[in-house]
Amino acid sequence: MVNLVIFGAPGSGKGTQSELLIDKYGLYHISTGEVLRKHIAEGSELGIIADSFISKGHLIPDDLMISILADLLDSNPDTANGVIFDGFPRTINQAKELKEMLKKRGSELHAVIGLEVDDDELINRLIMRGKASGRSDDNLETIKQRLNVYHSQTSPLRDFYITENKYLSINGSGDVNDIFNNICLAVNHKLNR
Repeated sequence: MVNLVIFGAPGSGKGTQSELLIDKYGLYHISTGEVLRKHIAEGSELGIIADSFISKGHLIPDDLMISILADLLDSNPDTANGVIFDGFPRTINQAKELKEMLKKRGSELHAVIGLEVDDDELINRLIMRGKASGRSDDNLETIKQRLNVYHSQTSPLRDFYITENKYLSINGSGDVNDIFNNICLAVNHKLNR
């Protein structure tokens, strides 16, 4: 079993690299953004609550996200070989809760893949993604708010995971395959493969 977190600002390539990692390591992909967007699209009670935060560029409450993930891990047998968390954790509190949640299930987080991309490139990527996908949260005002939230609340996770000896810093700019190869080298080294 291998449990990974793919970490980075909005638009850093987490989704793209997650898909490649899923194929390579046989992991189950948990994208908190996709889980939440599904609930929002369905108009579920969770979706309505989540949308009230997400539409303003804010994070949803930690306890709500942890309970969603715990239920997903416990109810889905596809998670048995390991998972890649995409978009979670986003705060140090969430990281600590994730550690405890995995520990209660006899597992751990093996590595955190940190995709490093500068803000100007992130903004350009997200504007282009918004034009292509029609995602309502990919507009300049919301993007700037999401990056502010990322820098103030999420980027301290980098230091937390460095202290935990889990963080793998990866340059997220350039060719997708080159980035992926660098990730694989770092993960395999971390797992002593």
